Amino acid sequence: MMSIVFMILGIVALVYGANFLVDGASAIAKKFNIPNIVIGLTIVAFGTSAPELVVNTIASVKGYSAITMGNVIGSNLINTLIILGVTAAIYPLSVSKTTTFVEVPLSFIAGLIVLIMANDYYFDGVNSIIGRGDGIILLVFFIMFLGYNFYLTLKAKEEDELEIKNYSMGIAIGAFIGGLILLIVGGKFIVDSAVAIATGLGVSERVISLTIVALGTSLPELATSVVAAMKKNSDLAIGNCVGSNIFNIFFILGISAVIRPINIGAGENLELIFNVLAGVLLFVFILRRRKLVRWQGIAMIVFYGIYLFDLLRK
Repeated sequence: MMSIVFMILGIVALVYGANFLVDGASAIAKKFNIPNIVIGLTIVAFGTSAPELVVNTIASVKGYSAITMGNVIGSNLINTLIILGVTAAIYPLSVSKTTTFVEVPLSFIAGLIVLIMANDYYFDGVNSIIGRGDGIILLVFFIMFLGYNFYLTLKAKEEDELEIKNYSMGIAIGAFIGGLILLIVGGKFIVDSAVAIATGLGVSERVISLTIVALGTSLPELATSVVAAMKKNSDLAIGNCVGSNIFNIFFILGISAVIRPINIGAGENLELIFNVLAGVLLFVFILRRRKLVRWQGIAMIVFYGIYLFDLLRK
């Protein structure tokens, strides 16, 4: 029971910690006259992925490979199938040309790269792991993706659209430090609680990380996308989830593998394959009309239900 309480406290700490960290860091950056474009593409963009990053860093240091992989892939499945599904059910999403033909395919390719890396046993006869070399490759892809984002933002000239808190330097530093502390404490609570809950219920850490942990770390994306959908801001709603998926694999999984190689356990190909299929499904849905409508959103939720049933019945 206490493990569940600590899990909930950890999730709350992660969500608030990410918000405080982003607000504080953005305000500090603004004091030093750092352009909005740089703040938006670094501090704010990293903010929604901060929960996954902290949880994965702690899990990697402690050697919990199942949590490291499960959190990233579970978050991506929730982003694509649940968050976009629910968002599209609230309000149909129009998808920009670049998102349709660049970012969504890139998210699918990222999932495919991880699937191949996780099954390199079939290529080199060595145990299936995502090693430090693989992590560096993922980070190189991430740097390329970051450069692409800088190019798009410069081209769009969206300099004035970012809202930054007008904090004094003292409050900004306090918010940044407080947010960082909350993230670290929340991440530790979540990792330790996930292990305790898995042990207590007799289920694997993989299942807990793919469901409860992944959902908890995906709350910032859920909140952002639902609010964007209600405000009829389709680009933000879908771009937030797809961008987060790319961040999760290239940056967070890359960092995790560099810290400690990730062992691929039995059965973990299930979620890797579903992750690739989810990317294909999203691309097929938006390809013709560049739109995600309500019935497609519901279909995506049903697809996640099929995956969840298959995961939990074993």
